Amino acid sequence: MSRVLVTEEIADSGLQELRNAGHEVDIQLGLSPEDLLKAVVGANALIIRSATNVNAATLEAAKDMVVVGRAGIGLDNVDVAKATELGIMVVNAPVSNILSAAEQTMALLLAQARNIPQAHSALKNGKWERSKWEGVELHGKTLGVIGLGKIGALVAQRAMAFGMRIVAYDPYISEQRARHMGIELVDLDTLLAQSDFITIHLPKNKETTNLLNAESLKKAKKGVRIVNVARGGIVNEADLAAAIASGHVQGAALDVFEKEPTTESPLFDLPSVVVVPHLGASTAEAQDKAGVTIAEQVQLALAGDFVPFAVNVAAGEVSNVVRPFMGLAEVLGRFIGGLLDGKPADLEVVYRGELAGSGTKILTLCALKGLLVSTGHESVSFVNAPQLASEHHLTYSESAVVDSPEYVNLITVRSGVHTVSGTLMTIGTRLETRIVGVDGHSVEIPPGTSMLVVHNDDRPGMIGMVGVALGAAKISIVSMAVGPDPKTKTALMVLSTDVPTPLEVVEALRRTDGIQDIHLITLR
Repeated sequence: MSRVLVTEEIADSGLQELRNAGHEVDIQLGLSPEDLLKAVVGANALIIRSATNVNAATLEAAKDMVVVGRAGIGLDNVDVAKATELGIMVVNAPVSNILSAAEQTMALLLAQARNIPQAHSALKNGKWERSKWEGVELHGKTLGVIGLGKIGALVAQRAMAFGMRIVAYDPYISEQRARHMGIELVDLDTLLAQSDFITIHLPKNKETTNLLNAESLKKAKKGVRIVNVARGGIVNEADLAAAIASGHVQGAALDVFEKEPTTESPLFDLPSVVVVPHLGASTAEAQDKAGVTIAEQVQLALAGDFVPFAVNVAAGEVSNVVRPFMGLAEVLGRFIGGLLDGKPADLEVVYRGELAGSGTKILTLCALKGLLVSTGHESVSFVNAPQLASEHHLTYSESAVVDSPEYVNLITVRSGVHTVSGTLMTIGTRLETRIVGVDGHSVEIPPGTSMLVVHNDDRPGMIGMVGVALGAAKISIVSMAVGPDPKTKTALMVLSTDVPTPLEVVEALRRTDGIQDIHLITLR
């Protein structure tokens, strides 16, 4: 049972999933930084929202921490670099609030265009001011979308329904994809110059902080209105207030601020500004989805499985074609680690068949993780495997060959002087793992927990000799494959045994005439 520390309000549906899975859910809300340092001791997982600051000191105090889960998108309050260094996975719920954030953007866009909050406030205060709060239509206007990710794309789609022309700036989106969405992709200066409304959908980082500032706002079309439901600090609030006061920017609607919570900003005194206290994800549906999603991610992390929304795992998205091969790739990494007798070497992974070009980074990471585990790095994880490889001056790479004459898909792992290949075979309605090649010898055997790989002279009696030695040690052979090589007059035996073969038996076989080499493989 793992202890999951929860320091902020999370939908109970998600917490109940963790309890149902057998984890201890420890809810401690409103902790001071000092109290948090004490609370994380002994915790295996930490679930937060935006108010808990998970800094380096907190992570270092959490000696048993496996995963930090942020029930939401932004990770400004988590030291991701330190977590990666310590091998702690950081996960979030990036799609839980995309609909709510997109709808909030449209709400603020309309509120800004029609001065709804101002007119509402005036009427509630006894003022009937129809002419003062005259607005503009969205139809026919140009909306500039800065950041065409999931939320930006949803906003663009909804704005099109209002008859708006959409231009977008996003250096990571291809023109072809934007064109397919009916959106014109432009550079930032062009977007600023053409847009009647601008909406921001970017993460906050070094490149995006103060993206809209005094200089860039001068390039904007006179009378532009700006909406920010992304992160505070992307728009410089003081510069925006000055641009509105000068009349160059007509108005703004903000859901997020540089410092939160806040009740003070130079924007608050401007009548053409609409502000709300970070409500983008504040819907019942988004809160429920975030809680359930983060619970699922934390459970996967605690089980040692791959986590789709891990932000510090260098794997990218995992397709349905690739996912079934993750276990095989790690088995091959562990297998070749056994062939290396605990001495890791540079790793190369070759993909053949349908897998080629299917986004195989996660499979290479699985193979690397398996290699490091089998060569003595018990604490290796998807998070720190690349870092551990770098520290040991190990390189790892992958290549792809579309042609695969014998198998629909084939993964070959090379390290040092050894190679091992494997595939997934359809047996009835099941996919089963098979090792089909070792060091140039063709074999076919399902991987077992304990295995032996024997290189020997190809002469009569060798199989029997190995069998007798194992039988004398009361070790049963579960399965066996033999791959002869007539050119070299050698053969290779791969055996799966019911229990690990004792080292003294391995050494005795190694000294036997006709045995060229023998390796003990442990896969677990």
